[in-house]
Amino acid sequence: MEGYDDHLERALEESPDIAGSGDRFGVPDAEVRQEGNVTVYENFQDTLDRLGREEDHVLKFLQDELGTSAQIDESGRARLTGKFGRDRIEDAIGEYSEKYVLCSECGLPDTRLEREQGALLVRCEACGARSATPDE
Repeated sequence: MEGYDDHLERALEESPDIAGSGDRFGVPDAEVRQEGNVTVYENFQDTLDRLGREEDHVLKFLQDELGTSAQIDESGRARLTGKFGRDRIEDAIGEYSEKYVLCSECGLPDTRLEREQGALLVRCEACGARSATPDE
């Protein structure tokens, strides 16, 4: 006959792990290369898929954060005017994640952006928290 400790141990083993801080939460490393005076962010679409955000919103943030202009090419790669290293782009994506993806209450990335009375909010589907985003 199983005791309390056995039940508790089995329950803990079968429970999903949600206690993470969401730190980086598996965003792929940026694959970048230089093409003259342009930095090509090869796996931009993979990053978008992981962030769960709109291409235009992430691209605008990158442009503002890096102080450059950018566009999406026919293959879905981000083409940033200027020379930017992988670390610089990853730092910018990390900033984006902190501001627009990770819940400020529970730290999980299970969020979506919504507009309410003109304000852009991050709504967490895990804990229900809503928080305002920085001015756009």
